[in-house]
Amino acid sequence: MSRLPELSLSLQFAPLTDAKRHRAALPRHRVVRYLRHALPFDAEMTVRIVDEEEGRALNLSYRQKDYATNVLTFDYARPPQAPVLLADLVLCAPVVAREAKEQGKTLAAHYAHLLVHGTLHAAGYDHETNERDALEMEALEVLLMGALGFKNPY
Repeated sequence: MSRLPELSLSLQFAPLTDAKRHRAALPRHRVVRYLRHALPFDAEMTVRIVDEEEGRALNLSYRQKDYATNVLTFDYARPPQAPVLLADLVLCAPVVAREAKEQGKTLAAHYAHLLVHGTLHAAGYDHETNERDALEMEALEVLLMGALGFKNPY
């Protein structure tokens, strides 16, 4: 079996009205597991769980979209230009909770998918460039989620 990449993780929770629920869905050891399975390289990452106000402000500031989205990926460097992948993932707790309910998923399963999805973006995958790239990224997500014990997220 091949070695999983090393990961240095900062897991942060902004003040949330239902913080206990989100913390329970994201124990540190599981977040580390999800990210390491999706990483092609060693990494230093921050995962921040935010409220709708912070999520909306970040999406507006960095993507010029005036709404809170489920996950934002900020990738700063990746091999071979850097010794490790450097990235931040920002997940908006109210959006994730709403989507999980709408999709009939557990909160933990939806967070797992979004962590894998965001990590793949940080590693250079993109589903917005063309249909082929989108299909490649989606297939990899399905494969990774299965390896982590989850159903097809789509």
